[in-house]
Amino acid sequence: MLKEYRSVTQDEIELGQTFTKSKKITKQDVENFAVTTGDMNPAHMDDQYAQQSIFKTRIAHGMLGAGLISACLGMNLPGPGTIYLGQTLKFVHPIYFNDEITAKVEVVNLIDKKKFIMAELYTTVVNQDGDLLIEGTATVIPPKGE
Repeated sequence: MLKEYRSVTQDEIELGQTFTKSKKITKQDVENFAVTTGDMNPAHMDDQYAQQSIFKTRIAHGMLGAGLISACLGMNLPGPGTIYLGQTLKFVHPIYFNDEITAKVEVVNLIDKKKFIMAELYTTVVNQDGDLLIEGTATVIPPKGE
């Protein structure tokens, strides 16, 4: 089923614009991500191993949270047509199974490259308690307007 999506174009993007997206992280999400990527680290996959870790339980892949940032950028701000150039990530706190995580992107810098606008967005992921899990900066080229 095709949906119409509306992007924030180079002419429309502004400093301070934000978007958030939330998702509950399930055991199935972690297992699907592991199969898709091949990252079968026992910290994510093995209960006995994880009990001996500093977290005392299995945790989600940090990149699963980073994927939610990518979803914000690719689907909402700026949205479809965005060219994702780069991302810095700092993993501050683990994502646990059943955490409700929220990714937020905020436009913090616009760079006029003459032929196109490049945008920098401060990116974060927090859990249901407001704990910072991931932070960084994304660099994108928003889609051109019609």
